[in-house]
Amino acid sequence: MANEEDDPVIQEIDVYLAKSLAEKLYLFQYPVRPASMTYDDIPHLSAKIKPKQQKVELEMAIDTLNPNYCRSKGEQIALNVDGACADETSTYSSKLMDKQTFCSSQTTSNTSRYAAALYRQGELHLTPLHGILQLRPSFSYLDKADAKHREREAANEAGDSSQDEAEEDVKQITVRFSRPESEQARQRRVQSYEFLQKKHAEEPWVHLHYYGLRDSRSEHERQYLLCPGSSGVENTELVKSPSEYLMMLMPPSQEEEKDKPVAPSNVLSMAQLRTLPLADQIKILMKNVKVMPFANLMSLLGPSIDSVAVLRGIQKVAMLVQGNWVVKSDILYPKDSSSPHSGVPAEVLCRGRDFVMWKFTQSRWVVRKEVATVTKLCAEDVKDFLEHMAVVRINKGWEFVLPYDGEFIRKHPDVVQRQHMLWTGIQAKLEKVYNLVKESMPKKPDGQSGPARLVSGDQRVQVAKTKAQQNHVLLERELQRRKEQIQASSVLPGVRIKEEPVSEEGEEEEEQEVEEPMDTSPGGGLNSRLANGLPAGRAAGGDSFNGHPPPGCASSPVARELRAFVEATFQRQFVLTLSELKRLFNLHLASLPPGHTLFSGISDRMLQDTVLAAGCKQILVPFPPQTAASPDEQKVFALWESGDMSDQHRQVLLEIFSKNYRVRRNMIQSRLTQECGEDLSKQEVDKVLKDCCVSYGGMWYLKGTVQS
Repeated sequence: MANEEDDPVIQEIDVYLAKSLAEKLYLFQYPVRPASMTYDDIPHLSAKIKPKQQKVELEMAIDTLNPNYCRSKGEQIALNVDGACADETSTYSSKLMDKQTFCSSQTTSNTSRYAAALYRQGELHLTPLHGILQLRPSFSYLDKADAKHREREAANEAGDSSQDEAEEDVKQITVRFSRPESEQARQRRVQSYEFLQKKHAEEPWVHLHYYGLRDSRSEHERQYLLCPGSSGVENTELVKSPSEYLMMLMPPSQEEEKDKPVAPSNVLSMAQLRTLPLADQIKILMKNVKVMPFANLMSLLGPSIDSVAVLRGIQKVAMLVQGNWVVKSDILYPKDSSSPHSGVPAEVLCRGRDFVMWKFTQSRWVVRKEVATVTKLCAEDVKDFLEHMAVVRINKGWEFVLPYDGEFIRKHPDVVQRQHMLWTGIQAKLEKVYNLVKESMPKKPDGQSGPARLVSGDQRVQVAKTKAQQNHVLLERELQRRKEQIQASSVLPGVRIKEEPVSEEGEEEEEQEVEEPMDTSPGGGLNSRLANGLPAGRAAGGDSFNGHPPPGCASSPVARELRAFVEATFQRQFVLTLSELKRLFNLHLASLPPGHTLFSGISDRMLQDTVLAAGCKQILVPFPPQTAASPDEQKVFALWESGDMSDQHRQVLLEIFSKNYRVRRNMIQSRLTQECGEDLSKQEVDKVLKDCCVSYGGMWYLKGTVQS
C-alpha cells in the first residue's frame, strides 16, 4: 500500500487497436549509424522485395564527398567488379563505389507480440507488425570481382593454348537418359536444401518505390496507423475482460510446446497402448516382442482382459511354436515391403521365415547353413529370422529362445489342435516350394538328437528278431479280434463295433493287409472304368467304416458336418486330389471355433468314404512311371453329377482322363462331339475344361495331376 501511495496514477490513456495495416506493416532495423545522420537524408536509389520469403534489398547512395570516404579504395573496388570497360551492365557506372546494397533477414518468426504504437492527442494507437526485418550490408560485389578475375584468367589460358591450333578437336560426349523418378525420390528432392534454394531464387523480385518522411504519400499512409473509430463506438475489439485483454497482449508461447521432445514413432507407452482396441494391443506387442508365452501376454494386457478374447486375437497375428506364440511373418514383412539387405520381396521373406518357424516346431535346434541352403536367401536375412526367435549356441547352432510351455498345451488342447492343422497346411506348402523330403522319423521329447554310437551287426540282427516277434504277437491279437468281430456281426447285424488299433505298428500292418473289395458287378463302359465308387455292401449303409459310423448316416453330427463340407467343396471345384482336399479341410478346421464337432478326429479313410458317398467318383488317372506325385496326389476324385447341363460333357471328359494322363484339346473336342452327338461351341468346351482341367505346355491335365 505504501508503494502505491508513493507512485500515484498521473494519467489514464485510452488504447486503440488499428488493423488497416495489420497484414502490411514491416519494421526495418538498419545498421548502427551516426546519431547526427538520419536515413531519410540518404537518397534511396531502389528497393525490391520477395513477399513469400519476406526478403528485401535496398540500394542506398554513399556520400563520396564526405571526408571520411576513401576515394582510391572506392575506385579500386569498382575496377575489380566491373573491369576497365564500363557499360550499362556495370555495377558502378561512375567507376567509383558510390552505392551500397542492404539485404534483409528475419529476426523472429513469431511477430504476434510486437506492434507499432502511435501516440496522438492522449490516445495510444497500436498496429500489429507483420514482420521484423534486419538490414545488413551485402558484399555480393566481392563475388562479382572474383568471378571477373577467374574469367580473365580462363580467357588468357585459352588464348595461349589455342594459338597453335587451326581448328578445335572433335570430342566424344556421352548421352545419358534419366530414369523415371519415383514418388519417394521426388519427395526427397523437394525437401532437399538445393531444391529450396532454387525455389527461393526463382521467386521474382517486386520493385518498390521509396517515399521520404516528409512526402505527402508517406503522410497519407501514416494516417492508417490510427484507429478510425477512436470515439469507441465502432472499436469493440478491446471491450473485453481484463484477463482476455491480457491474453491478447501476451498470448501464450508456442515455442515451448514445439521444443518438447517427441517420442519415436515405434515407441508406445503402456498407457497409450491400453487406449487401443484389444486386437491392436496384441498386434503391437507381438510385433515388438516377436516371441512371447501366453501367460506373459496376459500379464501385459491386464487382469481385466478376457483370456478367450485374447486367444481369439493372438491366433490372427501369431503362430504356436513349442507352446509359445511367435508373430506371423506377414506382420513383420507387409505385402509391399522388401529386405533391407538383399531387396528380396516380402513374399519370399515370409516363406523363408515360415520355414524357420516350422523347423522349430520339429526341434529345439536349427542350423543356419541348412536354412540358407533350403531357402536360398542371403546370410543377413536368415540371421534376422533366427534372431527373432532363437539364440546362438557355440558349436551347436540356434536354440529356440523360450522353454517348452507344456502348461499352455495342457490347458488349451483345442487351440493346439487348430494350430497343428495350420502347420500341416504350411508344411505341405513348404514341401512343394522347397522340394523337401517328408521326415517320418519320430523326434525326441527334448528335441535334441543323442550322441552317435557304433552298432555291431549281431546287435542289429538281435534287434530285428525282437521287433519281428513283437509284431507277430500283435498280428495274432489283431487276427483274433477280427474273427470275434465277424462272428458278432453275423449274430447281431444291427450292432456296430468301433475298433481302436493296439499300437502304431499294428495299425501300419493293418493298413498293409486290408484291401478294399473290388466292384465285380457287371456293367461296362464308363462306370466300370471309373469304378472305385462305393461297393454295394457299403452303399447299403449297414457296415461301419473302420469303426466310424457311415458318413451318410443322419444320426452322426460329425458325419453330417463332414458331408456338408465335402459337398460344398466339390460344388466349387469339380476335381480334387486327396492331397488338395486334405489341405482345404485343414483350412476349414482352422476357421472353425474351438470345440467344434469336426475336431473329434477325421481319418483319411473316413474322408474318402464321405467323398464317395457324396456322389463323387475316383478317377484312375494313368500317371507316368517316373512321376514324383505322392500317393495322396495320385488319388483323384471328381463330382459325377452336379445337376447342371454340363454333367454329360464332364463325364465324357473324365472317361478320357481315365485312359490318358494328358490330352490335346482337339482330341477332347472331337470326343465330346462324338459322344454327345452334337457340335459343341467353343464356349461350352472352355467351360468344361475350366471346371476340370489345367493347361500346361500345350497339353491338358486334370486339376492337381500336372507335374511341372
